[in-house]
Order: sequence, then C-alpha cells, then structure tokens
Amino acid sequence: MNTNFFTISTIIKNRRTIKPFMMNGKKIADEQINELFALADWAPTHGLTEPWRFVVYADPSAFCNEHAEMYKRDTDAESFAQGVYDNLAHQGDKASHVIIAVMRRGDLPKIQAFEELAATACAVNNILLGATALNMASYWGTGGMILKPAMKAFLQLRDEDEVIGVLYLGYADEHPQGIRRVPLTDKVKWM
Repeated sequence: MNTNFFTISTIIKNRRTIKPFMMNGKKIADEQINELFALADWAPTHGLTEPWRFVVYADPSAFCNEHAEMYKRDTDAESFAQGVYDNLAHQGDKASHVIIAVMRRGDLPKIQAFEELAATACAVNNILLGATALNMASYWGTGGMILKPAMKAFLQLRDEDEVIGVLYLGYADEHPQGIRRVPLTDKVKWM
C-alpha cells in the first residue's frame, strides 16, 4: 500500500467527535491552531471564492459566557432552561480553543450558496483531520444559539453569510473507537 494513502487513511479513520467535557484542559499552542487554518485554506472552492472565515477564542470561557448570555437574552421565560444556560456557559471549560466557522458568501452570483457551504464544510473537515493528525480532540457543534439569527448579529454577519458551527479543540486522555452502522455496500451503487 502507498505510504501516503496509508497515512491519510489512518487519519481519516481515526477522526472522532470528542465532546468538550471529555477534554482535559491542556492548551494547544496558537501556532498549531494557525497550522490547522493553513490546512483549511486548501479546501476545494468553486470559482476560487474561498468562503471560509474563522473567529477564534484562545480563551473558550469568553465565548461560552457570551453564548450563554445570548441564550438568556433571546429565549422567552417559558422556554428558558437553567440547565441549558449552565451547559452553554461551561461547555468549553476543558477546551483549549473555540473556533466559530462562518461561510462568507462570495460575490459571484453563478456560485450557489450550497457550494459555498460545502466549501466551508470542507475547510472545517481539513481542520478536524489536521487536529486528528496532531493527536488533538475536536468537536463540531451546532447547538445552542450557533445557527440562530442572534449569533449572526453577534458576529456582525451579512444576511447572505452563514454560521456553520463552532469547533472546540483541545486534548483528551481517551479517544473513542469508531463504528459505522450502515454497511458501505448499502451506501454505494455502481452503475
């Protein structure tokens, strides 16, 4: 087997979602985070629009507190749950960095928004694979206020831009094993 294929195959197969509460609090050097962004920048991009943008918090508590307060401000009294607020406020307690991934819509009308979202998702996946290669833990979440208009307003995004998730990066002492529930033969149809 080709060494390059074996290496990338191993990284892809070992990438796992590790929730932030499973992280151990060890810090990642900012330089390594920048190396992950350099990988993200090589995602495929139709029309070379390069729509990925990232907002980085080297202090996760700054984001988590704002996220919890946003939830409190934008949730009516009957729907508000203190447990949700507390979870949002403390979700990043053991993470090293929090990164908000944004799709900034390009100026080429022929490039559909779907293609810009797909390109940004590829950039995020490059970060996740790079993190795996560096033995980091990663979590890509969309809960809480992440996909709500309040988050777009907080980030000062335009109407055509989209938040596609928040990444929690850190280290973990344990990495779960992966499984697939649906056989590959049920997912591929050769013609």
